[in-house]
Amino acid sequence: MKKLFYTLFILCSSVCYAQQAQGFDIDLWQNGLPNSNGLDKTQPYNNETRNFKPSIRVFLPADSVKKDMAVLVIPGGGYRVLSLGQEGYQWADEFVKEGITTVVLSYRMPMGHREVPMSDATEAMRIIREHASEWGINPQKVGVLGSSAGGHLASTIATHNPVETRPNFQILFYPVISMDKSITHMDSHNCFVGEDASKELEEEFSNALQVKADTPPAILFLADDDFLVPPVNSAEYYIALKKAKVKASMHIYPKGGHGFGCGRYFSYHDEMIHDLMIWLNSLK
Repeated sequence: MKKLFYTLFILCSSVCYAQQAQGFDIDLWQNGLPNSNGLDKTQPYNNETRNFKPSIRVFLPADSVKKDMAVLVIPGGGYRVLSLGQEGYQWADEFVKEGITTVVLSYRMPMGHREVPMSDATEAMRIIREHASEWGINPQKVGVLGSSAGGHLASTIATHNPVETRPNFQILFYPVISMDKSITHMDSHNCFVGEDASKELEEEFSNALQVKADTPPAILFLADDDFLVPPVNSAEYYIALKKAKVKASMHIYPKGGHGFGCGRYFSYHDEMIHDLMIWLNSLK
């Protein structure tokens, strides 16, 4: 029942949101895919088929407000679908007016091939830095925002990638952090590492266990009543960051459930945006 509810929620939020900011698209793999999940060469691309063209949509701020910061936005969806509405394009409306270049990622589902979404996110980071001068970005101010399973993917590239494709900061919304079956989101676990994953593989992609001193600073947002991804995922990540002496902040709102993203219906939306912008402005 929870899986059905979440899938319907993702579909509704993706369809019902009317995007305001205008962007342009770039295909990630114009010279051919480096790997495959077995479905990525077919069409159409949508949540119903679970097939998505690996691409980014770039939103550039007006020159009058432009800052030198960029954020790669990775929507969630349980590694099954993509919530491209309030966990994706809607962030462009918030960031662009603040002068922050926004890049929304459409990535391929793992379907048992975890290297597929990891490579898409990594390539998106590479492309952003490649175009940094053209887009007016400081290549050392490129962060990542991930929600739910997208938060797992975001924290994965933050803890596993070499410095060249590692984000400079992380913004995580109710993320899946652990692959430990006792606290993970099982659908994300099964899609990413597989139902029969070994303990070693689960630990490798339980990203709180992969935090090091050079892991990028992070801010986490979640609701205490999240019924889908246990808040302990975020708590474990925050504790690991602090133990490693990495700058981190965590905001837990009394209610809001799972999947609120940038949705204005969220009771604490304005407060959340205010807290996020203060934190971003604190980064050097």
